[in-house]
Amino acid sequence: MIENMLKHYEIKNADNYYQALREIMQEITLAGLYRGGFFSKAAFYGGTALRIFYQLDRFSEDLDFSLLKEDDSFSLAPYFSAVETEFSALGIAVDIKAKKKRQTSPIESAFLKTNTDIHVLQITGLYQQEWANHSPRPIKIKFEIDTQPPLEFITEEKLLLQPFSFYVKCYQIGDLFAGKLHALLYRKWKNRVKGRDWYDFEWYVRNRHPIHLSHFLQRAKQSGELLEHSNIDIEIVKTLLQQRIKNVDFEQAKQDILPFINDPKSLELWSQQYFSDLTQQLQSTSFK
Repeated sequence: MIENMLKHYEIKNADNYYQALREIMQEITLAGLYRGGFFSKAAFYGGTALRIFYQLDRFSEDLDFSLLKEDDSFSLAPYFSAVETEFSALGIAVDIKAKKKRQTSPIESAFLKTNTDIHVLQITGLYQQEWANHSPRPIKIKFEIDTQPPLEFITEEKLLLQPFSFYVKCYQIGDLFAGKLHALLYRKWKNRVKGRDWYDFEWYVRNRHPIHLSHFLQRAKQSGELLEHSNIDIEIVKTLLQQRIKNVDFEQAKQDILPFINDPKSLELWSQQYFSDLTQQLQSTSFK
């Protein structure tokens, strides 16, 4: 089955293989969560959701989820056995360990880490290219769930066909864009620039996806921003982005995104002027 799933990827080197295999592991994890009934309480969002269900053309590392309603007592632990069972059915042993949650954090976290055997699963033996014997890299998938989600989001059921047919409850595209916009404006990265955020922003604008502004405002207020606003329009968002862009080192942003894309030439236009011009193309919707 894994061999069949790998056929959907263009694999030319060890990095391509690693990214493809990690994405397959992510999809198997989603299957396990589905069997465990997880999506009756939570929805999938973030970069990996965008990659798997909305055709974002870059790879992503983590699995991010949001509860459908606030529940500080929620724990991921009851769903671990279903995920382990899904991998076990494929002959893959995994170790899932909970990450200690900071008292102030609403994010319930865990790490799904494959044991050493996963990297020598003989999958590379299916390929005879010279990179097949490349030293294995550990696959570690971090998955997190927000137990105090900002509300006013909309979900939809998205079909995944591998490792079997099942539905995953996901944020709809306007809410995903709202979350990305919040990350661009308010993520606390100190001196680090997360190029993946800017790559996703470019993708949203190019594909003319609108922002669900009321959900963006809920996210901003939850993080202590825009508290003086009872509503928000697209011109305010454009102004906030233009101010943010002036302080971004886009050369550093390129270095962050490079491991996750296949075409480095797609970054040639990246500059403050380019993202300033992209910002002028933004659209919004209230989803009333």
